[in-house]
Amino acid sequence: MENLNLTDTFSEFKELKNIDRATMMTVLEDVFRNLLLKRYGTDENFDVIINIDKGDFEIWRNREIVEDANFEDGNLQIPLSQAKKIDSDYEVGEEVTDEVKLKDFGRRAILALRQNLTNRILDLEKNNIYLKYKDRIGDIVTGEVYQVWKKEILVLDDENNELIIPKAEQIPSDFFRKGDSVRAVVVRVEMKNNNPLIVLSRTSPVFLERLFELEVPEIFDGLITIKKIVRIPGERAKVAVESYDERIDPVGACVGVKGSRIHGIVRELKNENIDVINFTNNTQLFIQRSLSPAKIISIKLNQDEKRADVYLEPEEVSLAIGKGGLNIKLASQLTGYEIDVYREAETEDDEDVSIDEFSDEIEPWVLDALKSIGCDTAKSVLELTREDLIKRTDLEEETVDDVIRIFKAEFE
Repeated sequence: MENLNLTDTFSEFKELKNIDRATMMTVLEDVFRNLLLKRYGTDENFDVIINIDKGDFEIWRNREIVEDANFEDGNLQIPLSQAKKIDSDYEVGEEVTDEVKLKDFGRRAILALRQNLTNRILDLEKNNIYLKYKDRIGDIVTGEVYQVWKKEILVLDDENNELIIPKAEQIPSDFFRKGDSVRAVVVRVEMKNNNPLIVLSRTSPVFLERLFELEVPEIFDGLITIKKIVRIPGERAKVAVESYDERIDPVGACVGVKGSRIHGIVRELKNENIDVINFTNNTQLFIQRSLSPAKIISIKLNQDEKRADVYLEPEEVSLAIGKGGLNIKLASQLTGYEIDVYREAETEDDEDVSIDEFSDEIEPWVLDALKSIGCDTAKSVLELTREDLIKRTDLEEETVDDVIRIFKAEFE
């Protein structure tokens, strides 16, 4: 049967990936039957035969032979006299099957059919992409950067499907150009305006977890379990791991010989510092490990309020807090405890003065802010630069200047 320029549309169907043959046949037949329904009011007496491989189709209509006098419906019935012209042996009650030519439907109907087919193909493709990535949430995908915008970048996978990495899901130091290869984890898949929206992330803890699975066979095989990951993308991350096999050192396995395993992950994350910590159910020990590399003297826990007071040597306080307060912040997130650090009283300088002694000159809330970063003596405050004090305490510049002036005056 003449296919009337529908060959291209059939070819598109043949090229569809991951669409099973039965689905193709069902959609194609459904489109043709809709056309018959509009034209004849019913499609029940039609047989639609489709050959996807050859790109053609046939439509056959079945009509019952009736006496000329009883003829009423030209679609469902055919007069005996007309049937005899086809075959003289035909009798009343038998069926006549004849082919319906698509060109008889008219140009407008054929164009509408072609458009309907094209739309159904697009819908199938979109739904297929949606279902494919819906099942891949939490998986790493690799794609090529196609377009870079201010708020997001457009990435194409190996089948040219469009994926998005919003700015908020990019590591702050990420910089991509068109054509660059990029790895990220699928975090969200949804249909937006009838189009699949696949959102990738490089800042999600899941991305770091998947990278560990790729680099550390023991994690992939289930011999080592990642209990929890917390991270400040591009800056620092803490990963708590546990092994169920006493012969396996989980931290050593994750780091690798001379850091061989973890170096690849660090490079992928733009030199993000990664602390791998041996998980334990002993809360005090877990807090101690999470504050590494600082060495802890003692810890006082308030389990009801989920707070921990940590006491250290004066020179260890800055290590526990970390640059910009990142170490103590991540340790709190990892352990689930609000951590405050203090200098061990016995190790304080005899000439030093507790900041509580200045309560008549400095507001209590300012003193509390200083204590929260481990500064409980005047000298411990003066050891920090003005910029560090402003950044860590989040106090106003004028307030910090007043504090420094008051403490300096004490020793002068």
